[in-house]
Amino acid sequence: MNFKSHFRFTRGQRNGIFLLLLIIVVFQFTLFFVDFNTPYDVDQNAVIELNQKIDSLKNVALKTKQKVQPFNPNFISDYKGYILGMSNEEIDRLHKFREANKWINSVNEFQNVTKVSDSLLAIISPNFKFPEWVTNTTSNKKNKLYPKEFENRPKSYEDKIDLNKATVAELTRVFGVGDKIAARIIKLRNSFSGGFIDIVQLKDVYGLSDEVMQRISDDFVVKTPRRIKKLDLNEIDQEDLVTIQHIDYELASEIIEQRTLHDGFTELTELKKIKGFPEDKYEIIALYLYIQK
Repeated sequence: MNFKSHFRFTRGQRNGIFLLLLIIVVFQFTLFFVDFNTPYDVDQNAVIELNQKIDSLKNVALKTKQKVQPFNPNFISDYKGYILGMSNEEIDRLHKFREANKWINSVNEFQNVTKVSDSLLAIISPNFKFPEWVTNTTSNKKNKLYPKEFENRPKSYEDKIDLNKATVAELTRVFGVGDKIAARIIKLRNSFSGGFIDIVQLKDVYGLSDEVMQRISDDFVVKTPRRIKKLDLNEIDQEDLVTIQHIDYELASEIIEQRTLHDGFTELTELKKIKGFPEDKYEIIALYLYIQK
């Protein structure tokens, strides 16, 4: 094969190649030396005007925030305090005061404890909602249930309030029990014809922690329990089992099956070993059962 024939060009072809190389070189120099960025002047007045509009929109957004609902200042959380405009130090002072089992009963006392400014206090204090037993001085004198007297620990059985007769106002005296939790307690109590059997049934109140439940038991007890007829676990049938709180047909069937396999139960605690048994509800279920010895 003759390779030389591939590198032989006519005069016209050589001129074309030279012109192409020249165009490439000129293009490269142009890119290197010429600044294609188009300069333009910034209108400082327009920038200032835009920033003013942004600030104006922010102020409108702040003014149109959802209206703050009335609340008990004793239960201000970190998040709630932040939303209200309180500093971390002011929130911490409030929490430290409450951890000592003390109560804020007035706007002035709130400021003395938290050290919030007069301007902030003027904004948030109109939304303060204290329990009736704080604001109703006539009721206080009649019932003689002042905060310090109420907070004495421990209380005897006689000094404790009957949970089946407790009001929302009385329940909200317990640290950690707000209006919503108190309302749920009353609603659960009213769902039973005759009220609670035992204070342990508060385990069914949504949002009520074990710690707060312990505080409630320090001041409340079921003095007038609902009357029920306990059922013998070794004799009860499936239809009666499902009438008990937290026992459905599937669990009732499993209980009877295990009772048959083991020739009866000897202790109520054996229920905890049954597959699918809700151990956290054992104390409530046990209220309705017994074992004949």
